[in-house]
Amino acid sequence: MNAVFFDIDGTLFDTKADLAATVNHTRRDLGLAEWSSPDVIAHVGQGARYLLEHGIPECLGPAAAMPRPYEELWEIFRSHYAEHCCESVQPYPGVLDTLAALRRDGWLMGVNTNKPNFAVHLILEKFGLADLFGAAVVAGGDGFVLKPSADSIRACAERLGGHALSPDDWMVGDSWTDMACATNAGVKGAFCAFGFGRLREATYTVRLERFDELADALRA
Repeated sequence: MNAVFFDIDGTLFDTKADLAATVNHTRRDLGLAEWSSPDVIAHVGQGARYLLEHGIPECLGPAAAMPRPYEELWEIFRSHYAEHCCESVQPYPGVLDTLAALRRDGWLMGVNTNKPNFAVHLILEKFGLADLFGAAVVAGGDGFVLKPSADSIRACAERLGGHALSPDDWMVGDSWTDMACATNAGVKGAFCAFGFGRLREATYTVRLERFDELADALRA
């Protein structure tokens, strides 16, 4: 039995509005001007620390003019995102039907994301997907090295009843971190071109223009 692992942001769900709003809530709390949504979203995909370091460079990083501890910014961000992460989020067209079809076809399924774990679980609960993935959810804050490392996908596979990764397993995502994770783990990569991540120099096995193309790609 083969397995398929999913990213969250830009893959299963369109989370742009809530992420941008939360970063801007945090910036306002710090007395900083808001950024445009595209400027914020350009830094999504490599975990919360990366997002805050690059989305609030005035306070974090070597060029910070108003240095603040990361832990302080994280608490502000976490508080806002816990309240707002489910306001505008929506699954991409075809996601719910495709996941149900893959389950009927017997695929093992897990979530492998750099997104903060509390937000992942809130979103999965909102759309009735928590039981579908069960314990096979590995996210930011769970103690594993984030993608593009293969550590998190291996941990996710272990939560699928001790599944051993094989070249016939898949990582599905919209970012170079997802495709590089697939390469590092020795599995196939399905790149979601409809998402908002960046591919950079990463390679993939198949390119999806719509999520509902996934089932046929996995059967090929």
